[in-house]
Amino acid sequence: MNLIWLDDFLALAATGNFSRAADDRHSSQPAFSRRIRALEEWIGADLFDRSSQPATLTEVGEWFAGVAQELNARVARVPGDARKIAEASSVTLRIASTHALSFTFLPRWLRSLESHTTLGPVQLMSDVLERCEALMLQSKVQFVLSHAHSKAQGALDVEPYGSVRIGEDVLVAVSAPKEGGGARHPLRIGGGSVPVLQYTEQSGLGRIMRAVLGRRLESLPVQVVFTAHLASVLRTMALDGRGIAWLPRTLVEDDMSEGRLVAAAGSEWAVPLEIRLYRDSELLGRAANAFWDTAVGGS
Repeated sequence: MNLIWLDDFLALAATGNFSRAADDRHSSQPAFSRRIRALEEWIGADLFDRSSQPATLTEVGEWFAGVAQELNARVARVPGDARKIAEASSVTLRIASTHALSFTFLPRWLRSLESHTTLGPVQLMSDVLERCEALMLQSKVQFVLSHAHSKAQGALDVEPYGSVRIGEDVLVAVSAPKEGGGARHPLRIGGGSVPVLQYTEQSGLGRIMRAVLGRRLESLPVQVVFTAHLASVLRTMALDGRGIAWLPRTLVEDDMSEGRLVAAAGSEWAVPLEIRLYRDSELLGRAANAFWDTAVGGS
């Protein structure tokens, strides 16, 4: 059996129209019909009743519809399953981390784990949260490290993925200082328009900002003057006096203690964050499981 036949069958089952299904499969109708007939010959029974228009599934066709979907799903899982089996004996840990945590939290956290266990080689992929999630969904990494908030659920906050809280952080509104102290761009109700440095849609921190503060900010006279994926880029723009940005305290604590950045809003505008480590519930491999156990024990 040719696996292409399964997609042909499902396309025809969805429409009952040979011409439309052939178009959906980017095939000529004669070639498409031949493949459907070849599938029926391989099974040894008719799958479609062609006596009516649109064509309808026979009893065997109804049964095979479930089989075809199951086979397609199983085939789609093969690459990921193969990678999991291959990594069962691997000592390399593959971690995807958002940029902000890669620069600040991750190095210190790994050092703290090494005081309890011996870590093997670590392969780090640093990217925006959306792409980190995609790497996990494709089984290309074993773990994802990111900021999280209960109001901003992501693709890994559902089964079969699990997570553990391993730290905390907070988004703080900051601005470059003006002469004599105070924020150059303070956020005030009833004040003038405030330039805001914003995260993109792909950013995990942007996802949290929109979920937690989006509506409140819309009620104020703010103007988005710059947008970027990375907190580090927004930090640079804030240091340059371009506007107000909500940045992780782990990223700007030195800037704030040395006066390069100052609070631009009250504590009611701060957003508490969790730092979470995500994993697939079917994680395989002694090294990966040992790493998870150590992370959970130290959380």
